[in-house]
Amino acid sequence: MNHQKANQHLRQRRKFRVRKRIFGTSERPRLSVHRSLRHIYVQVINDTTGRTLMAASTRDKELAPIPYGGNRDAAAKVGKSIGEQAKAAGIQSVCFDRGPHKYHGRVAALADAARAAGLEF
Repeated sequence: MNHQKANQHLRQRRKFRVRKRIFGTSERPRLSVHRSLRHIYVQVINDTTGRTLMAASTRDKELAPIPYGGNRDAAAKVGKSIGEQAKAAGIQSVCFDRGPHKYHGRVAALADAARAAGLEF
């Protein structure tokens, strides 16, 4: 097995390990984070109906003055944006789904900004 395929396999296992414990309901939806090299994306998902309730990313038009979406400052702006959207929709608490990513760096900055905006994890 080559190195790239082995890393992909380990990443998939981490994702399954995290996601098997997390399920979003209408009272407490799932806050799912996807991180790429240049951008960060976040969605609030109701798993019982299979619908995305709201989403934010560094590619959004509202967050247009972000020069580079792959750093902690950009992640904090996205976290603040999703926190404000969720509070406006009446969502108080969410289940945080980091996926295969470590709770470190951009993912932690996004989570801290969402908490500061009023979401509970």
